[in-house]
Order: sequence, then structure tokens, then C-alpha cells
Amino acid sequence: MILSRLHPIEEAVRSRAAEIEWVLLDSARRDRRIGELARLCRERHVPVRFGTREALDRVARNHQGALARMAARGDASEEEALAGETGRRLVIGLDGIEDPQNLGATLRVADGVGAAVELPERGSAPLSEAAARSSAGAIERVPVARVGNLRRFLDRLKEKGFRVVGLDAAGTDLYREDLTGDLAIVLGAEGRGMRRLVREGCDVVVRLPMRGALASLNVATAAAAVGYEAVRQRDFSGRGAD
Repeated sequence: MILSRLHPIEEAVRSRAAEIEWVLLDSARRDRRIGELARLCRERHVPVRFGTREALDRVARNHQGALARMAARGDASEEEALAGETGRRLVIGLDGIEDPQNLGATLRVADGVGAAVELPERGSAPLSEAAARSSAGAIERVPVARVGNLRRFLDRLKEKGFRVVGLDAAGTDLYREDLTGDLAIVLGAEGRGMRRLVREGCDVVVRLPMRGALASLNVATAAAAVGYEAVRQRDFSGRGAD
């Protein structure tokens, strides 16, 4: 896999240095960011090459003067995705998210709220360079597991004490629901939403209040709205202003 742009490459060097074949830098750049990346590569024993901007352009667009060749990111196991302190675990389930940029943006949200991500094996976006780029490095930190059947996975989560909350326009008001404890947030593809069996596997289905002309938000924005409401309820509910 070819990874482009400075921040995703920096995160990959920090977390998976042994899996990077080389980092290619624009030989004409002498600025601080390129210098810091070169130093980080030397510290982690990652081979660094230099080439012309034209050579980098032939491989990727908008590369910011840096490319890396590395092994594709592997999926986490279900056990890794569900690891954490009981009563505070958070999982985001994505049903039929095919756009790698949407996946990457949702991984960035998951990193922010401290969640793992679960995807069905079929019909889901890969952990590609496009997903890595839009995740701004979060792809290297968020456990991403793939399951054969998302509905059956939700049933297993409930057996493990998770409450499963789906997001759909026909649901109840998000802000009336308890989002504390071990929680799985399930979102469907933009437009189509969750599949029927997945929706039926949820303990409750909630909606975001939409006050304007739009009927819905993209999956990453919706995940952020629900995820940070869960964070608020867990960590700040009942506290006075600091």
C-alpha cells in the first residue's frame, strides 16, 4: 500500500515502523515538517529515499512531499475490538459503508471518542490509502474488526452486556436515551440506512434532531453527534461548569 501526506505517514512510522518498506521525500523541500519526518524515520530505522516532486506526483496527488510504501493495515480480532474496562466500552458498528473516505472520517471520530469499529466482511470499504488519508492517522490507533454477520455480532454484544443503539430517522429522540455503560452505536449507509435485520437487532433506535432542510447527516458526522453525546453522559453529566 502507498500512503501519502505527512500526518498519516508520521502516525504509521510511530505505530508500524517495521512494516514500512521505505519513505520517499521530496528532495527540494527543506522545511521543518519534512525534517521532522526524516528524523523520526531515522529514529525508528525506516529507510528514507529522496526524489523529485515529479516522481512523487506520478505515484499520488496531494502528497505534501512525502510517500510511504508499507503493508496494508490488518484487521483487529473481535477480542481486541471489545477490550477495555467493562462498563465503559464503546463500539461503532457500520452497516454497508462502502466509501473509504467515509470510513476514514468515521475512524477519526472513533479515535476521538475512544471507540472501536466493527464492519461486515462483505460490502464494506477496505482499510485503503484513501481511508488512511481521510482518517488523519486514526487508522493506526483505532481497532477495526470485520465480522461475517453484523446482526449475529450485535446479538453476541448483547450477551456480553452491551446495549445496542441504532441511528435512524424513524427512531426516538437521541437526547432522551441513556448512553452510559457498554455501548454499541450502529449506523447504516447514507441514504439506505441500516438493513432491516440489523435494525431489528438494536435494543433501541434513535434519531438526531434535524432543524433544517436536510433529512440526514453523513455517517461520520452522525457518528460524532452520537459518540460525543455518549462521552458527555459518561464523563460530564451532573457536573458543574469548571
